[in-house]
Amino acid sequence: MDWITLVSVFLLFTFMIILVLKTKGFWKNSSQLLPPGPWPLPLVGNLLLMDRKMPYRTMLKLSKQYGPVFSLQMGLQKMVVLTGYEMVKEALVNQADEFAERPFVPIHEEFSNGLGIIFSHGENWKVMRRFALTTLRDYGMGKRSIEDKIVEECNVLVKKFESYQGKPFNAITVMSVAIANIMMSIVFGKRFEYDDPIIPRLRKLIIENVRLLGSPSIMLCNMFPALGFLFGARKTLLNNRDELHAYISSTSRNHQKDLDENDQRSLIDTFLIHQQEEKKNNSGGYFHKENLKNTVRNLISVGMEPVSTTLHWSLLLMMKYPEIQKKVQAEIDDVIGTAQPRTEHRIKMPYTDAVVHEVQRFADIIPNNLPRATTTDVTLKGYFIPKGTYIIPLLTSVLHDETQWEKPYEFYPEHFLDSAGKFVRRDAFMPFSAGRRMCAGETMAKMELFLFFTCLLQRFTFQLPPGISKEDLGFSREVGLSTPPIPFNVCALPR
Repeated sequence: MDWITLVSVFLLFTFMIILVLKTKGFWKNSSQLLPPGPWPLPLVGNLLLMDRKMPYRTMLKLSKQYGPVFSLQMGLQKMVVLTGYEMVKEALVNQADEFAERPFVPIHEEFSNGLGIIFSHGENWKVMRRFALTTLRDYGMGKRSIEDKIVEECNVLVKKFESYQGKPFNAITVMSVAIANIMMSIVFGKRFEYDDPIIPRLRKLIIENVRLLGSPSIMLCNMFPALGFLFGARKTLLNNRDELHAYISSTSRNHQKDLDENDQRSLIDTFLIHQQEEKKNNSGGYFHKENLKNTVRNLISVGMEPVSTTLHWSLLLMMKYPEIQKKVQAEIDDVIGTAQPRTEHRIKMPYTDAVVHEVQRFADIIPNNLPRATTTDVTLKGYFIPKGTYIIPLLTSVLHDETQWEKPYEFYPEHFLDSAGKFVRRDAFMPFSAGRRMCAGETMAKMELFLFFTCLLQRFTFQLPPGISKEDLGFSREVGLSTPPIPFNVCALPR
């Protein structure tokens, strides 16, 4: 080996050592105590430790070794993971402002350009979230008017289920249309018929992107963004986004043609009115077409996927535990009878309410949670976390915290009932996350879940298709940002 080769090897070795030491934080304010964690390898960090399909499983194991606050490294990206109810609450609730940002993740930035609501930053996020919350309330969120729309859609869904005449079918597609129609009526000012090809197409684009954003391919793309062109998942993700944006742009142009400030029909109309006001005042600002596309895409995504996925889990669980299904139906018969279920019935139906809550806890549909970032230097449990740090508040560790739930890994509605059978709230119930970035549509989602679940169990008993036993029915999940159950068929038998 000649001297040039020796020097090259020595320099490469020195560079790798420096890189490891630097990424472990040794050269960054060494007087501060940084969160512990597994030692990262050069370039790949802790990638080889991870369950790349379900990384939250690895994080749960690591929390047993390193405690409720620990560090990870994926490529050159350093992360801090928070686990357990107490730690997640301390960060997201008690120090809400300090954990209110999103990290700058390569694929998220390329996907959303920092616009819209979900992956946006700073003032843009504040303005768009405020606009969305205000407008959703103006169009009925949390009010009787939106309840009427949900009830109407429940009745349409019941008729669709009846059309299968007790034969096996996959319920997720038709439930997705029903759920989507609630947000569509607000955003676009109209509902869609079940045979309209637009909804299945939009659903396919949204669902595929939700799966891809949590896939191993996108994880690698974020670790090595310069190699993003090699990943087909990235191309599919961006193509799907562009098709969604094209539909939103086309719809907004149609709304623009007959826009009337005194007769606003939808959230798009309200956005366009804000846009006109900005132009009139020559103020520039946030109400431009790119923010419109990203905000509307965010709203129809969260308005369609999480609730329909949770309802899908509820049908699976009712078939798995028919004795619980019977108790829910008995309470429905006793309190509502054959009348139309309304939200006012919920207070008189503690068992049904408990089951709906337990479905959300057990289903745990977004186990990783969406990432946060610190807005300033933070001290948490004695550890120093610098400004801008990528934070993973591990939601599954809260919904299955053994210090908070009697039977964290079982489906147990009694988690939400006291000894007298009355409904009790649990602080560790965080399916919508917590703090500044918690789900903006929580109020509407809760109303939808109760009304759809109650309407369906009032009218049907759900059973497995012939030849399948409940012992065959497992709880395997799909891979993605959210985790629906593996597709299954259901028989909806009229009561």
